Amino acid sequence: MVTTFLFNYKILDRWAQPIYFACIALLLAVLFIGKYVGGSRRWLILGPVSLQPSELVKIAVIIALARYYSRDAKTSGYTLRELVRPLMIIMLPVVLIGMQPDLGTAGLVVLIAGSITVFVKIERRSFIYLIGSGAIMVPSIWFFLKDYQKQRILTFLDPDRDPLGAGYHIIQSKIAIGSGMLGGKGYLKGTQNALSFLPEEHTDFIFSVLAEEWGFLGSVTLILLFLILIIWGLNVAHACREPFGTILAVGVTAMIFWQALINIGMSMGLLPVVGVPLPFVSYGGSSVLTTAISIGLLLNVSMRRFMLD
Repeated sequence: MVTTFLFNYKILDRWAQPIYFACIALLLAVLFIGKYVGGSRRWLILGPVSLQPSELVKIAVIIALARYYSRDAKTSGYTLRELVRPLMIIMLPVVLIGMQPDLGTAGLVVLIAGSITVFVKIERRSFIYLIGSGAIMVPSIWFFLKDYQKQRILTFLDPDRDPLGAGYHIIQSKIAIGSGMLGGKGYLKGTQNALSFLPEEHTDFIFSVLAEEWGFLGSVTLILLFLILIIWGLNVAHACREPFGTILAVGVTAMIFWQALINIGMSMGLLPVVGVPLPFVSYGGSSVLTTAISIGLLLNVSMRRFMLD
């Protein structure tokens, strides 16, 4: 985080393409020499360090899109033809991440890129066309999903259809959240976590642990802290005097927003379980590194937002 706010963020405008293609190279390396764990190949083993390149790709895509949109701004909005190039920037890493497979991170990249694109403005007719096409194409994705991915969606719609199998995670998560009640059971006193009823309690379902130990009040406090951070990020974007910094801040803020929303939503059974970590809270090396970089970039833009050169 400290490293990413020490230099002028405008240097990233010149380095956007090398950063992007370096991350693409890492994704390609994962497909060939990545570590195979839990049915997917997502990690590169670099000596004592395990790196998940798909986490770093989120930052790379934000920087690449900020460079493209800041250099080719359209006051009337982008047409479909003008969106072809940013679509290629988005889809290349999305396809490579989907091949791991990691649909949660792939979908997150799409949401971040979509938020940036909507911010810079899409021509109305093109926007309606994109929404309509997406609504038609989404159902067809079902036929390309693997069996366990279909199972996750069916479990989201009806967790009780397999309470001891696919629905076990979300049912135990809801029990943990509900048992916290108003003030929680106390730090490290959550029974769902302590008795190992709650799976992936240190990563995907960390919010459930927090809700059980600190209750409704603790959960709302955490959500309010995220809200304050998101408002600050948007304020940094609004105060910036040049387009690259503005779009960069919007992209980073969108990344934090969507990750928090998806993780909390899936813990509460409002969204399918897709394995998206909760920023600042979930355990993880690559995700913590990416979050630290993103906050450093926001600080960088905030410190230099009045610099035009």
